[in-house]
Amino acid sequence: MQSLLNHPQLMDCRRVFLRDYEVWINIGVHDFEKKGEQRVLINVDLYVPLALSTPKADRLEEVVDYDFIRRSVAERVSRGHIHLQETLVDDVLALMLAHPRVRAACVSTAKPDVYPDCAAVGVEVFGLKAGQA
Repeated sequence: MQSLLNHPQLMDCRRVFLRDYEVWINIGVHDFEKKGEQRVLINVDLYVPLALSTPKADRLEEVVDYDFIRRSVAERVSRGHIHLQETLVDDVLALMLAHPRVRAACVSTAKPDVYPDCAAVGVEVFGLKAGQA
């Protein structure tokens, strides 16, 4: 995933990320996909203003903890069958943007085992909180 730190509204941000988080979930619209789990790789980039993520006392509560990202993704995928990758990335994006320190987020999913002739098929979405300068 490419960083968006050159975006004018994100240049004062730090990027916090979760890379290639592998989950096995029931996802897909085809009958054969509904009968078992598939491997999905999830990537999340959070953009947090430096003013809200620069520790002064070297303490975890001064930053956005990446355990929040992993825990939120795990909770969402545990809810049961998902038809579309688009639904999954939109749901995870909403969870990430609900964090009060996060200004923007980019979420992608990839299904690496769908086709034998390519690395993966997937979806990516980016969101920026309204009114953020």
